[in-house]
Amino acid sequence: MKSSRGRTLLLCAAAAAFAAPAAAAGDPPTTGGSQAPPPPATQSVVTAQGAQVTVTTRAGTMLRRNARFKGTATADQAGRTVTIERFDDATQAWGAVATATIAADGTYLARWRTDRAGEHRVRAVIAGGQAVAASATPELAITVHRQAMATWFGPGFYGRRTACGQKMSRTLLGVAHKKMKCGTQVAVLYKGRRITVPVVDRGPFRRGTTWDLTSATAQALGFEYTDRVGALRVTP
Repeated sequence: MKSSRGRTLLLCAAAAAFAAPAAAAGDPPTTGGSQAPPPPATQSVVTAQGAQVTVTTRAGTMLRRNARFKGTATADQAGRTVTIERFDDATQAWGAVATATIAADGTYLARWRTDRAGEHRVRAVIAGGQAVAASATPELAITVHRQAMATWFGPGFYGRRTACGQKMSRTLLGVAHKKMKCGTQVAVLYKGRRITVPVVDRGPFRRGTTWDLTSATAQALGFEYTDRVGALRVTP
């Protein structure tokens, strides 16, 4: 009779087999994979504090979803407008993406419906402030991810070589993609948790899915089933 542990491993292997990527010819081995215990996901909330105003938001959000910016201002700023600004690399200038009125208790909440995927520099500014240094917060970095379906793989493939030359294991951090170059860094967002990992394999080959997470990546994100994730190629 097989042990309970043996049955569990077989069930896990069967559940993940559909998502397993196959080796692709022509992709040279790289050293993009990380052989280490899964780390905690990257910090999910970021905060900046200026002399007159503070701002807090999620470090990662989805494209075409509302990014929420909340914070406080000094008591004498009640009734004034807080503007959330994004730095535009093309024009080299700050532009407004959301506004909110500071309440009597000094709090505010602004919402920006994200319209551009990528890594963005943002800040909160009290409109009409005479000095930006006093009326603005330091910059925050946030990432707007594109949504896509993902699966995960691992059990049944431990010990094998991936298409990118890594040895598949319980601790290999990475993702599989059909075409993206091996070693490319990808920021992955799932239910508020974030992690940046390299492309280590080819796949997934299930219709309608774009990404395949290694079991270590899935564990770090709390990802258990086929589901939507946010993903973005990270610019070096």
